[in-house]
Amino acid sequence: MEHLITDQGDLMRMSIENLATRPDLLKPALELGDIGAEFMQHDPIGTLTRARRLAERWPEYFLVVLDGGVPVARAVSVPVAFPTPERTELPDHGWDGVILWAVEDALDDRPTTTLAALDVQVAGHLRGRGIASQALDGLRVCARDNGLSRLVVPVRPTGKVRHPELTMDEYVARRHADGLPDDPWLRTHERLGARFVKIAPFAMTITGTLEQWSRWTGAPLAAGSNLVEGGIAPVLASPGQDLGVYVEPNVWLEHSLDSAG
Repeated sequence: MEHLITDQGDLMRMSIENLATRPDLLKPALELGDIGAEFMQHDPIGTLTRARRLAERWPEYFLVVLDGGVPVARAVSVPVAFPTPERTELPDHGWDGVILWAVEDALDDRPTTTLAALDVQVAGHLRGRGIASQALDGLRVCARDNGLSRLVVPVRPTGKVRHPELTMDEYVARRHADGLPDDPWLRTHERLGARFVKIAPFAMTITGTLEQWSRWTGAPLAAGSNLVEGGIAPVLASPGQDLGVYVEPNVWLEHSLDSAG
């Protein structure tokens, strides 16, 4: 697939490949960055989506955006069966929940109907130039070309790290005068026509001892609610139980496939 985007008068030709046809792109795609703070690497459900595992199981859904042959972004997704008689709504457990769906469906060899995005990452020095939109459009084309009928995304709003004290409902309600979201990542999705589905209140859950949290964040946790760098919600700490719990909400959005590509 080829896409053209314009940035301040400069025209760049973008192509999108998947790992089924270009397995050599896995390493450079991973070097584009990760999901953020150290503690984010300790979600146990996330261990199911290690890059090499995804590259082997669903290489056709692991996309890499190239500019002149150089990887500048990746877009990773998994296919799931949705909706079904027992899955009438997207999971409240968001990112974690849809990963479990994908694994269940793969183990059961169940036909899939919907593509769920897990990760869109753009090279740091190229962010804000429209490449993320190209990656999202690539996912829409990918879903359609593989015979799937939907693209859903458990969005982690990038600007929420500056407002971890707000509930996700409060944060999503923040809008510009033009009606678009205040959050830049939510705004990108809405500009592409994505529709809000619901808040996923338990999208990712990370637990650890207080000593582990101190290692992960570089600072000790106090009893009660703690704001930590890179978090979009507080970490709740109980010294009596030697336990810290981080529960992160996300926002479920759905993209239409009609105008993909």
